[in-house]
Amino acid sequence: MAVSVLFPKSGMGITEGTIVKWLKAVGDRVEQSEIIAEIETAKTVLEIEAPVAGALASIRFQEGDEVEVEAEIATIEEG
Repeated sequence: MAVSVLFPKSGMGITEGTIVKWLKAVGDRVEQSEIIAEIETAKTVLEIEAPVAGALASIRFQEGDEVEVEAEIATIEEG
């Protein structure tokens, strides 16, 4: 089952961020809570954790892309 990885709310007034770096590639195995990406906002750089263990199935945005808060940035095939 595919599980969405979302860009979480990080504070009041933050509505978007920029993908700084992907630490995993499509097909890579990830463990739950493992850091898979970094997103820069106006206030900080957030480390995005895998919500489940499995294989990174898709990346929806590339490094340098701006994304809205709560957007799906990737999916993980659980298992």
